[in-house]
Amino acid sequence: MSKISGVFTNWGEAYGRLVETYIDGTWWTVGDYLENVGKGTKRLLVNAYPFIYGGSSSSPFRGSSPEASGFAKPTKEVESRFKD
Repeated sequence: MSKISGVFTNWGEAYGRLVETYIDGTWWTVGDYLENVGKGTKRLLVNAYPFIYGGSSSSPFRGSSPEASGFAKPTKEVESRFKD
């Protein structure tokens, strides 16, 4: 028998496998999380700054705004709105 076997060596081997599995799983989870955060951040930056980050100016998230934004034009007189 060339392999040493016993209570302590078997326990140490099992503990080493458990720790290795835990560390691999943790790095896998952290790697996936960071990858998704990076992709999401990149998506947000392309939408916020389309000319800097390679997006197009016609983003699907842009709304249609009037030519002079910030100014509302009433369609009828203010007094007529309160009359029945």
